[in-house]
Amino acid sequence: MELVKQLIGNELSTFEKKFSDNVKGSNPLLDKIMRFIIKRKGKQMRPMFVLLSAKIAGGINEKTYRAASLIELLHTATLVHDDVVDNAMIRRNFFSINALWKNKIAVLVGDYLLAKGLLLSVEHGDYPILQITSRAVKEISEGELLQMEKARKLDIKEEIYFEIIKAKTASLLSAACAAGAFSAGDSPEQAESFRLFGEKIGIAFQIKDDLFDYGDDNIGKPTGIDIKERKMTLPLIYALQNVDNATKKKIIYIVKNKNTDRQAVNEVIGIVRSTGGIEYAQQKMKEYQQQGLELLHLYPDSPERRAMEELVAYVIDRKH
Repeated sequence: MELVKQLIGNELSTFEKKFSDNVKGSNPLLDKIMRFIIKRKGKQMRPMFVLLSAKIAGGINEKTYRAASLIELLHTATLVHDDVVDNAMIRRNFFSINALWKNKIAVLVGDYLLAKGLLLSVEHGDYPILQITSRAVKEISEGELLQMEKARKLDIKEEIYFEIIKAKTASLLSAACAAGAFSAGDSPEQAESFRLFGEKIGIAFQIKDDLFDYGDDNIGKPTGIDIKERKMTLPLIYALQNVDNATKKKIIYIVKNKNTDRQAVNEVIGIVRSTGGIEYAQQKMKEYQQQGLELLHLYPDSPERRAMEELVAYVIDRKH
């Protein structure tokens, strides 16, 4: 992502320093955990979307850095809480917060991060940006609960699947783009345009994640993790809609009762692949990517717009 680094490399470094300052704890344990989080942070993809959206919409300012910090605080909080909900011991190849400090502390750390984000906005009067991001947090919770409800019955239809991922995954990315755009010009119309762009790209991003579970020539070996966790992803939903009743019952039985059996999981993966589930999901992913780019192309060609296109390509074409 050479153009991205070239255009916002310095701003990303400035953001990282401001973010570190914003999460500092007020007691030794909290400070230790915050340092652990900062040291093991991810690719900073969402702050990149905030910064580039602001660049396209008018320019980066102090409000943009606060928006990026708020998005990253909320994203980190949701990850910490997710690990507790999922009883996940590993996050980005390191032990999770709950693995090292147990669930009670992890929940409180997530709450602390949420509160820091809220205070950051309130103290500077960034109420429209706070509204954008608070809506995303609400949608994430609703999406998680809807997925849990449907996972019990394994009866997710395609439209429900898209409703879930729009809430769970796309909402925060769309909030990042909307917040970045709003920070640059205080324009609700411009923020909405970028929100829709982020939503389309966020949906494509989640479909890409779905594809990792099944593997292909570009992605590598199948993992079957989503099947083990009884998550109904797009390739699996497509397969269930396009097999005979006997095969459908077999797939549901395996996902419900034999989802830890490697051989049985591989059998489901094989059925999904032979039914065309991979190709169908790839097609949908590309459609949403194209819809997002069409919204982006409402803005004039510029180095900033090309950098955003580069970031979108990275998100969709990534190998892990």
